[in-house]
Amino acid sequence: MKNTLENLALLQALINTRGPCGQEEEVRLLCQKTLQEVFDDMWIDPAGNLVGKISGCNKNAESIRVMVHMDELSLIVKRINEDGSLRVNALGGLLPFSFGQGPVEIMGDKEIFSGILSFGSLHTTKETANINKILPEEHKGQGKTPLWDDVSIVTRKSLDELKAAGVHPGTRVVVAQCRRQLHLFQDCIAGYFLDNRAAIFIAIEAFKQIKNKKQQPQRDLYFVATCSEEVGAHGASYAARTLPGEVTLAVDVGPVAKEYQTILSADPIIVYQDAWGLYDKKICDRLIKLAENLGFKPQCAIFGNYGSDASLAYSRGQSAKAALICFPVENTHGYEITHKNSLSQCAALLHSYLLE
Repeated sequence: MKNTLENLALLQALINTRGPCGQEEEVRLLCQKTLQEVFDDMWIDPAGNLVGKISGCNKNAESIRVMVHMDELSLIVKRINEDGSLRVNALGGLLPFSFGQGPVEIMGDKEIFSGILSFGSLHTTKETANINKILPEEHKGQGKTPLWDDVSIVTRKSLDELKAAGVHPGTRVVVAQCRRQLHLFQDCIAGYFLDNRAAIFIAIEAFKQIKNKKQQPQRDLYFVATCSEEVGAHGASYAARTLPGEVTLAVDVGPVAKEYQTILSADPIIVYQDAWGLYDKKICDRLIKLAENLGFKPQCAIFGNYGSDASLAYSRGQSAKAALICFPVENTHGYEITHKNSLSQCAALLHSYLLE
């Protein structure tokens, strides 16, 4: 496979697409266009997942569902204030400092337009409660982490203009296009929404290799680009319940942390347990062996504050077995950093496993 940097255009295109939870159409359309020549069959299921199938030659072999989620961490309008500013809640595990003050896009039913995520003016006194709740306390030097009730979206539109644009409680708000540019530095790539656009990239590369090399797997393979993972993995649960097979394998970000003994390198992380349950040990052990056969130094991990499409479907009894391949990421759920070769290594490992 080509080095990740040579495929940066595809990764950047995936990150440029807007995909708030429950509104992933832009991401799905790009995946459809990219994969239209890869699968024997491709469709959109009733949950909104994009499903692609490559048929295996052994009809008695166990099918595999590979899941990567399309949705991104985003915001949802809770109410519209009299001055036209918006009060928002987070969709997924997101804190205001992860995005910081800056441009966002309000996805109205009739118009998409810019706003600014704002904490308010700094040069104020205690009379202005909003910003002073999060300023450092005098003499202690420590402030309060801002939460979403400390934040507003400045729109500079009237109530009538917002209504005309189709903005209402339930409207999604996402990071603006101008902030989605990938940044390359030293041996790493950084940007918003590597979770989980980089995992989509990994799965696309693995399935394209099977097609381009004219390889036929033993078992039926399903590519599933899922909806609403960040708010409960609802798309994955539906797909695991309705598609054939007993194995659900997710590809996702792997947090870099001392407590997990994970490091920011090119080597994949194989996860044996997360907050939602155990991953299948035999599959995990096999993935470790395959990675070593490819010349990698795979990392093993048990994650605490974490769940994936595979583990959530497994925890609900919708999949008999679960597995998870991760690419190491610093700053998960923020401005994320990964090694420039981690995606190609994960794609090679996934490809190897799918062809067993």
